[in-house]
Amino acid sequence: MAPWLGRPALSPRATPRAHGIGAAGPELSEAGAAGRKEPERGGELLRPAGGSGHCGPGPSRSVRRRSLRARSGSESPGDGAAGSGLARILLLPMEPPPSPAAWSLDAVEVKAGRREPCVLSLSQRHGQCELVIHSREKDPPDQDNIPINSRFRCVQEAEETLLIDIATNTGCKIRIQGDCTPERLFEIPNEERCLGFLTEVLNVQEAQLKAPFPEHREPASWYQVEKNLPAPPQSSVSGVLGFEDHFNAISLEKKRNLQNQQMGSRREPPPPPPPPQNRQFHREREGVARDQTKVTNTMRKLFVPNTQSGQREGLIKHLLAKREKEYVNIQSFRFFVGTWNVNGQSPDSGLEPWLVCDSDPPDVYCVGFQELDLSTEAFFYFDSMKEQEWLAAVEKALHPKAKYKKVQVVRLVGMMLVVFARKDQLNYITDIMAETVGTGIMGKMGNKGGVAVRFVFHNTTFCVVNSHLAAHVEDFERRNQDYKDICARLSFLPPDQGLPQLSIMKHDVVIWLGDLNYRLCLPDASEVKTLISKNELQKLLTYDQLNIQRTHKKAFADFTEGEIKFIPTYKFDSKTDRWDSSGKCRVPAWCDRILWRGGNINQLRYRSHMDLKTSDHKPVSSLFLIGVKVVDEQRYRRLFEDIVRMMDRMENDFLPSLELSRREFVFEKVKFRQLQKEKFQITNNGQVTCHFSFIPKLNDSQYCKPWLRAEPCEGYLEPNETVDISLDVYVSKDSVTLLNSGEDRIEDILVLHLDRGKDYFLTISGSYLPSCFGTSLEALCRMRRPIREVPVTKLVDLGEDSFLEKEKSLLQMGPSDSEDASERPLQVPKEIWLLVDHLFKRACHQEDLFQTPGMQEELQQIIDCLDTSIPETIPGSNHSVAEALLIFLEALPEPVICYELYQRCLDCSHDSRLCRQVISHLPRCHRNVFRYLMAFLRELLKYSEDNNVSANMIATLFTSLLLRPPPNLMLKQTPQDRQRAISFLLGFLLGGDEE
Repeated sequence: MAPWLGRPALSPRATPRAHGIGAAGPELSEAGAAGRKEPERGGELLRPAGGSGHCGPGPSRSVRRRSLRARSGSESPGDGAAGSGLARILLLPMEPPPSPAAWSLDAVEVKAGRREPCVLSLSQRHGQCELVIHSREKDPPDQDNIPINSRFRCVQEAEETLLIDIATNTGCKIRIQGDCTPERLFEIPNEERCLGFLTEVLNVQEAQLKAPFPEHREPASWYQVEKNLPAPPQSSVSGVLGFEDHFNAISLEKKRNLQNQQMGSRREPPPPPPPPQNRQFHREREGVARDQTKVTNTMRKLFVPNTQSGQREGLIKHLLAKREKEYVNIQSFRFFVGTWNVNGQSPDSGLEPWLVCDSDPPDVYCVGFQELDLSTEAFFYFDSMKEQEWLAAVEKALHPKAKYKKVQVVRLVGMMLVVFARKDQLNYITDIMAETVGTGIMGKMGNKGGVAVRFVFHNTTFCVVNSHLAAHVEDFERRNQDYKDICARLSFLPPDQGLPQLSIMKHDVVIWLGDLNYRLCLPDASEVKTLISKNELQKLLTYDQLNIQRTHKKAFADFTEGEIKFIPTYKFDSKTDRWDSSGKCRVPAWCDRILWRGGNINQLRYRSHMDLKTSDHKPVSSLFLIGVKVVDEQRYRRLFEDIVRMMDRMENDFLPSLELSRREFVFEKVKFRQLQKEKFQITNNGQVTCHFSFIPKLNDSQYCKPWLRAEPCEGYLEPNETVDISLDVYVSKDSVTLLNSGEDRIEDILVLHLDRGKDYFLTISGSYLPSCFGTSLEALCRMRRPIREVPVTKLVDLGEDSFLEKEKSLLQMGPSDSEDASERPLQVPKEIWLLVDHLFKRACHQEDLFQTPGMQEELQQIIDCLDTSIPETIPGSNHSVAEALLIFLEALPEPVICYELYQRCLDCSHDSRLCRQVISHLPRCHRNVFRYLMAFLRELLKYSEDNNVSANMIATLFTSLLLRPPPNLMLKQTPQDRQRAISFLLGFLLGGDEE
């Protein structure tokens, strides 16, 4: 062993261990109540389709009042009473209004408890209508002008009793807010005058908004336009919403909460289609304009871009989706799905034997590749020439009896998924999104993981996933973990930020293909080959790991796979049909698979293609006949209009209401990377369908802190329906540092908002156990005991001292002679030393070190072990210890090479002497850690024949951890910057560090 790698020589101090250390210390944070959220007052003025009533001076006007609530009437935590601030929304008169100048109104402005008389009036200047506020108390009189535009708000507030008795003239209050004007409160003594004035304000605002509105397009373009629903023709069908005249007799779904579970699985219904002659167009992304039909003024008023109309539109979509069986027909389409692990090879023959093996052309192609590129650079998401090679080969080999157009392509390292569709079906494919997830070590190396494309075909949602799971016969549990990881982490974020993310399973049809890498539980390759030669495939399939794991519901439990009648597709000698003849003599296996979930799916073919010999795998394909929901235009029009009519009735007669099973939640002993869940139920105890959502508190951009999540965070509930909501607490690298330092605590208040209803407050509290992960190097070098044994006050002091320690070190000031030896900082944190020392002694010969991810349970054990003790040995496999080291480096609040030296490192990456000078300017503990890690990695490279570790791979991986760009430059980092950073580290790995 090299002398520098001995335990005494490499310890943070000469004697780093402190045996006999007791258990973890006291709880490190207290539950506390966060501040209350002020009820947000607001609302919008909407134009109705019709109505009656009278308000305002002058001739009688037809006006309808809607008892809608605009996020007021909120309740405080633990208080079930409704608030008093109920916003009354007024609708426009049906007759033309008088000119703006005809209106003025006596009022009193309320400012910080003072009351100032004023006059409100309307004026027009340079073509812009304005609300003018004249102050009567000031001399000369003061005047404020507020432009009336789309962001102008003028809302009347009323007591809740006014919902029942609106004839009493007791005066009213209004709140006004403009572009650059904070909200102002006015009291109006004459309510009738107030109502007339507000009606005129709304009329002026409507006139300002008559700019061209996004016009309606073909149903296939539903997701490519702003969600504007044009008006259907007038017709009448009773009971559209499932409500009878007696509203207690409401029909419910057989399965509770079905709508919330499948909220993302249905395409939002398309708008009523235009006349048939307007069908010839191409998709918007191709730059060809579409013929468009006019949107009626009535529907413009219904969907003007404001909060109330957005809520109404969402509810209409929900009700249309719930009853889509009433306006869709099932039509079958042919889908070709293929998968091939190409082993890093380039195409050397045509792909027609694989892609054109049926006389009838498919409507859609979904083709996936794995191991497209095996180069080191590709492992870290860099560009690859192989992508264009295989993409061109696929496009050239598509079925000759139809013309196809590429819909989407997505690649992550060696995994690529491409979707083609027939040109005559292209217009019906919308809302296309692609996502990737790497499940390689730390999720950084994308050699394993998944890529996915989701889209809507007519009215059916599809998600196609191509994955490459963990290798090796014995690692079926890692494959299960990869599957779960992809399901948990891969989600699609709709362009409309108000919509929830769509997970894989929230689609009507899911097709999962790829090199899933499940093997046979038979170690003898000769026995397997003998059974294959006898065509005893069904006997072999009883040993298939995927079938076994599906039976035990460990992975792919809800998926279906067709009957396998082809021989295993792995492993062959490249360019031949010969089974693997190498020294490893791999056991044949069905690694390459295609599975699906969903309804109306009929598999016509499931086969392999032995004619293609490019790789050590054979390609596999499946041909599906899938029933797709196609909208019947006339039935949709009728249902759409009747829903709008029925909603008018319901909104005016009933307010939504919720009942919560609990409102206080305590999460005890929260740990880094350890998920905790608490569940509660909400029940719609009102008489109308309601929409709920968690909303940000005042001055917040998110509805919760980064370590907290609610699932689902929004949804719809039918009357008497109940949904389970899970509150998840998970401390990641992004939130661990603030919790460790005490700047943040497990405390939050969630605001559950009910459209047209009140807000409900949920209190979150708990305790957090600090971790060495996410703690600064300076603070850790000052800790001789595990972090859980350090008192909370000491942790705070260490956090404050770490900045001074860093500054002192940058000034090259060493420890003072008077400093007690026991108080002097360690050379490197004991946690880094323990992890590296373990890897040096036990993992230098480990195959695929730093390339195979660890097991999650083992990672948690390692984190707990380092937080609570100074162990003799670290638990878990070598792969788990290696990943724990990488997670530790990634979680550091300041990387090993400090942010301020990042640019200097790039600038001097061409000169090894300059590189060493930069390192010499690092703070002492950062410099020691860097040199320590480089020495270990140089030793590791000496065994590259055994561990498959290369200098390029190590440099690329560790550069992303040790030499990170400052947060403000993260998104600006170019490929050239990344390459210069890698070159900087390569100089130390290959040339050493003489200092």
